[in-house]
Amino acid sequence: MTAALVLLAGAVLALHLAAAMLAVSHARRRPPPRPDETPFICLLRPVCGLDGPEPETLGSSFGLDYPAHEIVFCAARADDPAVPLVEALIRQHPGARARLLIGTDPISDNPKLNNLAKGWAGSAADWVVIADANLMLPRDYLCQLLAHWAPGIGLVTSPPAGTRPEGLAAAVEAAFLNGLQGRWQLAAARCGLGYAQGKTMFLHRELLDRQGGLAVLGRELAEDVAATRVVRKAGLNVRLVPHPFAQPLGRRHPRDVWARQLRWSRIRRHGVPGLFALEPLLSPVLPVASLSLVQPALALPFLALWYGGEWLLCRAMDWPRGGRDLAAWLLRDLSLPLLWGATFARPGFEWRGTRMAPAPRRRSTRG
Repeated sequence: MTAALVLLAGAVLALHLAAAMLAVSHARRRPPPRPDETPFICLLRPVCGLDGPEPETLGSSFGLDYPAHEIVFCAARADDPAVPLVEALIRQHPGARARLLIGTDPISDNPKLNNLAKGWAGSAADWVVIADANLMLPRDYLCQLLAHWAPGIGLVTSPPAGTRPEGLAAAVEAAFLNGLQGRWQLAAARCGLGYAQGKTMFLHRELLDRQGGLAVLGRELAEDVAATRVVRKAGLNVRLVPHPFAQPLGRRHPRDVWARQLRWSRIRRHGVPGLFALEPLLSPVLPVASLSLVQPALALPFLALWYGGEWLLCRAMDWPRGGRDLAAWLLRDLSLPLLWGATFARPGFEWRGTRMAPAPRRRSTRG
């Protein structure tokens, strides 16, 4: 039994370190050349409230180094706090092809899709990129997305990189986004298993329109899970850009960090149940507890290798990695088993005032 527990802890550590190396390997892949053709692209940005970084992140929609594009902001209500900001940004950039659309179309149970529906229907562009309001867009954002398009690809995407956290709670949020979620999404992409991420989704509208339009992404709790299924069903692949785009975090309240991570955990439980079942192994808590029982002398070296590997990953990716961030990594990993267990308390969640729950699975009528 002792040997088996030590071997299991070693296997978990090896997987943890291998994922970090794969993530760095993906990030260091040679970028493709700048595309020669520049098809017209619609940049869709849904807005809903103001969380802090929007003046900067929404402002980054303008001045992109791409000649043929339009910017379509979508708000569900005219009294949304983000509307005056968007209107001011559009006035400040009179040369940009930008507009704000207000209203909601109930095409699904997902309020984000209902907000975006008018923009999707109102654009004549064949190529569309959906970018969340809190994502920072580099000047070559559209060029990067288009450059990674290739035959056999149905969607180009990227997880967010949590940057500029202020306070411990925001550092914990960055720890979830970077060393955990970002690490595993990039590692999976390096192995040819790309998963869509709702922060950035670039696709040709025909992929969705021939299956019913944007509403097809409402078949799952999250549009990125649905997008991954749609792409793979079409026999295509999801590709991730090498280096994630930044999401400035600012300050966070611990309650909000927990609620957000719990929501994403419930989405994963419903959308990718097989992978979700293995998530307790993404924390060092279980292997360290096992080693403390059978080989206590190995517990500290295990933790040194575990967090040393994460520090090297964050250094290579230029992610936060100071003393406060180490404390945040510890808090994240201690909370992971609790988060995993809390996910089973109920299947759905409330998001921006909308109650969302997975659709009941259809039972087979055969036999």
